Amino acid sequence: MHFFVLLFVILLCIHQSLGIDMISVNHSIFGNQTIISSGENFELGFFKPGTSKKYYLGIWYRNVIPQTVVWVANREKPLSATDMMSAELKVLDGNLVLITESKSLFWSTNISSTSSNSLVATISDDGNLIFSDGLNSTPPLWQSFDHPTDTWLPNAKTKYDKRSNTTKKIISWKNSEDPSPGFFSVEMDQSNRQFLLKWNRTEMYSATGPWNGRIFSLMPEMSLNSQRYNFSYVDNENESYFMYSVSNSHKIRLTLDVSGQIRHLIWVETLMEWQLFTTQPRQPCEVYASCGAFSICNKESASFCNCLTGFTPRSDAEWDLNDHSGGCVRRLSLQCVAGKTKGGFLRNSKVTLPEHSQTVTASSAEECHSICLNDCSCNAYAYDTSVCSIWNDELLNLRKLSPEDGGGSVIYTRLNALDQALGEVSKSGQLSVKLKVIISVVVVLAVVALCSFSYIYYRRKMAKRKANQQSTEGNPVPHWTEREAQNLIYENDKQDIAVPFFRLEKILAATDNFSDAQKLGQGGFGPVYKGIFSGGQEIAVKRLSSQSRQGIGEFRNEVILISKLQHRNLVRLLGYCITGYEQILLYEYMPNKSLDTFIFGISRGLLYLHEDSRLRIIHRDLKTSNILLDQEMNPKISDFGLARIVEEKTTEANTKKVVGTYGYMSPEYALEGLFSIKSDVFSLGVVILEIITGRRNTGFYQSKEASNLLGYAWNFWKEERALHLLDHSLLESCNPKEAMKCINVGLLCVQEDPGDRPTMSNVVMMLRSESMPIPKPNQPAFVSRKYVSNVSPALSAKPHSSSKVELTITMEEGR
Repeated sequence: MHFFVLLFVILLCIHQSLGIDMISVNHSIFGNQTIISSGENFELGFFKPGTSKKYYLGIWYRNVIPQTVVWVANREKPLSATDMMSAELKVLDGNLVLITESKSLFWSTNISSTSSNSLVATISDDGNLIFSDGLNSTPPLWQSFDHPTDTWLPNAKTKYDKRSNTTKKIISWKNSEDPSPGFFSVEMDQSNRQFLLKWNRTEMYSATGPWNGRIFSLMPEMSLNSQRYNFSYVDNENESYFMYSVSNSHKIRLTLDVSGQIRHLIWVETLMEWQLFTTQPRQPCEVYASCGAFSICNKESASFCNCLTGFTPRSDAEWDLNDHSGGCVRRLSLQCVAGKTKGGFLRNSKVTLPEHSQTVTASSAEECHSICLNDCSCNAYAYDTSVCSIWNDELLNLRKLSPEDGGGSVIYTRLNALDQALGEVSKSGQLSVKLKVIISVVVVLAVVALCSFSYIYYRRKMAKRKANQQSTEGNPVPHWTEREAQNLIYENDKQDIAVPFFRLEKILAATDNFSDAQKLGQGGFGPVYKGIFSGGQEIAVKRLSSQSRQGIGEFRNEVILISKLQHRNLVRLLGYCITGYEQILLYEYMPNKSLDTFIFGISRGLLYLHEDSRLRIIHRDLKTSNILLDQEMNPKISDFGLARIVEEKTTEANTKKVVGTYGYMSPEYALEGLFSIKSDVFSLGVVILEIITGRRNTGFYQSKEASNLLGYAWNFWKEERALHLLDHSLLESCNPKEAMKCINVGLLCVQEDPGDRPTMSNVVMMLRSESMPIPKPNQPAFVSRKYVSNVSPALSAKPHSSSKVELTITMEEGR
């Protein structure tokens, strides 16, 4: 029996289309059979989400990978593998039903209708499953658009039924592998003509704002899509509803995610992926109880949800699937003796206080502390402006505020005595317990130290074996002593350059042996790690990858160049290491990894390289991931491995080896090996447009109109709709005049003719000045086209070389 079940499950993985778009009295579907809409946009059949062992009947996009399900029939009553052996979707007794051979009913349209041989179920090309009496029945007897799950598709109504006084709710999945109803829902607020987002169907945590006839008032980004979407609101005697349609064939969906956010997603055919356009609420921590009980939501944390100290996830498996609804539970239960709990409290500052507190009378913070300590059911307390608040139930909706949020409250959460003695707080607890804990901790530390020593020894041994293997394979790995390394770095430089040499052991300790947890990203040189020296200094560690085309020449180049350059908008080099098979650079750590709208600072840094430093330097690899932000959000240009020094009066040069990052290289450099200060200007223009739009240059806008971001932006500019390029996160905060200036300057920088591009001094002046007239740009360059230009005199003076140009391209990755 088990063999046949396994065989059937394997066969289910291969969907077999019946080649029709309907189910009738004489046609049913079972197993891996599906039906497809007439335009082949949607498919209906059985599916198994992720690693789940349960099966569901649903509708998904056809030819979209990974499978994207938009509707689930039996979300509350899944099928087992055994059930699937006889499960069948069929027309029976006037209904469309999902039933097994043993007559177990898993789902039904559940309508009262007269049995008829003309009953059919069809799937339309907009994803609607329609059950009707005959193909032309209007209105249908039943349709899936009236019974949504977690997705609102174009042409579907989200409505309030005045006759039954009910509203159709969109309800999230429980997690990514469980379509059963989750905690979050969206429903229509008919009185205010808006949508409300609720937790547990009761607690409202967000709203779209009233409909003004064009957009929802709290969603201004909708105005950017007025030409793509047609939203409508209808109010008649039977119902009130919202509906939207699209003006083209784009695949678009609004989904209530398991995180509690409405996610507006657009399918990009060229990238074969869903692109996120907007979310509501904008931050996950704005969702009520998004992390469940006894947890805290921190938008600055890598994982938004974390259990409070002394607590652990109720279900690790659910947390791994981003389902935090179960929250956290105590690792150890509280010990209550004679009405008083042993243990203490942990101070949590700069937080928003949980809901549903109880106010008690207390004249001081100490008395408030004592009241909670002497109440075995008290889980936390707060004393603020002479008000004592205690929480006897679960702590829900506790959020950590970031420094820019300002304000915040302090809450003291109850800890078990053992958690307190372990060092998480140190107010109370008996001495005997502490001694036991200290002994336990010493033993644990000794074991950890032994394991760490063994691990480090193993890693070094394996690394040496790898180095020896590379040597035997014809790829000799250099081994340098500290003195040899310093001689190598400064062999052709007569000046004394104070860049310290660091021993590999110190770097290994700072980065936890280059652990994945410390990895910040990947560049053309290799991976970048965060490190912390024993004194607490944070560093960024750049390690040469064995697959990198950049070697000792680029490594030496970066050490020499950055050591000679000092500017507030250039990243600072702290040291280097060359030993054995390792080549490592140490930089100041930039805590803000993302690039925001700090275009002026970037321009000043580039102007310094081109005109103001004692060396004239062409960067050759300027891109968003090479611009870092420090704690004060000052932009700093980094990664000088490909940079070149040119003589003071020289503005261009030629090379046979073209290296750089696809999407940022100017056409004259990529195609002919001609690089100049105008090549850097081109790269800056790409960066400016990426900042403004929030999109990468490469490949996002493949269409008949444009092959990249530059062409896309140029089309908007020509149509005098440039402000529609703005990323939605900038809509509320940016000055339209300043935004237009940045777009204009960006397009000037990416013009095809390098002679038409401004110098960096002109760029800085245009960005700084309020009155300086800015010229209109010519058509941008496109690297995919053959370069044709009225080249600048400086470039045209160069004889054309017939020698081969070697092209090395770095594909852009996040850092």
